[in-house]
Amino acid sequence: MKLLIIGSGGREHALVWKLAQSPHVTQMWCAPGNAGIVLETVGQASCLSSGAVENRQDACPTGRVECVNISAEDLPRLLAFAQEKKADLTVVGPDNPLALGIVDLFQKNGLRIWGPNQKAAQFESSKVFSQNFMERHGIPTAAAGTFSDAAAAKRFCASLNGLCVVKADGLALGKGVLMCASQSEAERAVDEIMVSKAFGAAGARVVVQEHLEGVEVSLHALCDGTTAKLFPTSQDHKRALDGDAGLNTGGMGTYSPTPFLTDAQLADAGRAILDPFMRGCANEHIDYRGILYPGVMLTKSGPKVLEFNARFGDPETQVYLTRLENDLVELLDASVNGTLSRVEMKWSPLASVCVVMASGGYPGNYPKGKPISGLDAANVLPHTKVFHAGTALKDGQIVTNGGRVLGVTALGKDLKVAQAAAYAAVEKIHFDGAHFRRDIAAKAL
Repeated sequence: MKLLIIGSGGREHALVWKLAQSPHVTQMWCAPGNAGIVLETVGQASCLSSGAVENRQDACPTGRVECVNISAEDLPRLLAFAQEKKADLTVVGPDNPLALGIVDLFQKNGLRIWGPNQKAAQFESSKVFSQNFMERHGIPTAAAGTFSDAAAAKRFCASLNGLCVVKADGLALGKGVLMCASQSEAERAVDEIMVSKAFGAAGARVVVQEHLEGVEVSLHALCDGTTAKLFPTSQDHKRALDGDAGLNTGGMGTYSPTPFLTDAQLADAGRAILDPFMRGCANEHIDYRGILYPGVMLTKSGPKVLEFNARFGDPETQVYLTRLENDLVELLDASVNGTLSRVEMKWSPLASVCVVMASGGYPGNYPKGKPISGLDAANVLPHTKVFHAGTALKDGQIVTNGGRVLGVTALGKDLKVAQAAAYAAVEKIHFDGAHFRRDIAAKAL
């Protein structure tokens, strides 16, 4: 099979790395990719079976993954490339191309592509759509209101005593969510999104949710239109600084599994969320094929969905795919073909921890082009894999090229061992201004 992967972040590097291990794959392109993706080789043997997660370039006789300089949002050029190369399957990583309708476009032109179509991608591209869907179909969620008028939104915030979460309706790179502890904060949040347009057109409407108390976890499920297969739990760390301080980010690190749900409780949560979700999709003629990623708050009255995402989380992908024992190509094939009910998902009992190393200034403004050293030293550590996110190649040197630069990921017999291994690898890597949280997985320990 010839595969085209779309995207350039840590999620896409993890997808490429895992897909490249499949014996089904003969050639792979990534558009636009990054400086780590281009180092991966097609046909590499699975590293997990040997208990190590290494990037052995010399162990593979087959070709490197080729990065193609086409933006993930340039749908016409992506289509032309997939047609020219006769790609057997295109795998979409980020949310924007899904929201723009890349799946519909490829399917209309007779190409196989994995990910939700434009109608299904609304679960992420419109928080208003998602909130209304949950309320229509009895999916447990926070009490909320949806507004296109700032004054009305502020009145609803007041009814919650300002203890609320204000969310831009559209896509905002994971940053359009503002937590408020008072009415004055809530009014500032509404003004920032709806009046100052801090997130552009994404803020034309807002969802205001009650503030829920509890532990937040990330759930993922692979869907094929009728069947949903639940993953183990993971937990993201959204705030920039230790102790959940600082600004919201796209995610500063994650780990899996979490200790907050037993297997039985996870199955119960899956039924409470996924069963009405799939029924609702059937009732509304939404053909959901791809990953469904609900962010869930474990409250005293049970799990409640905060929001839906229509793609793999980042950095959740890094910890899931280092634990996944299935051939990912076969799983994505089953998702596209509607045959997931025949598949059993298999997971390593090992724990995985991913620590994100970010550019100085992130999630605000940050410089690019800072040389990165120590990558080889980190990658040769046992049970360790450094996934690239915002990196580029400049004059033969790997340099920073984004806010989140690397996802340093390690496996261990338990979370404590995996955490220690991940931070040992982080200490090997250096670039000017690098910052990272030092408490990834601490809540579990």
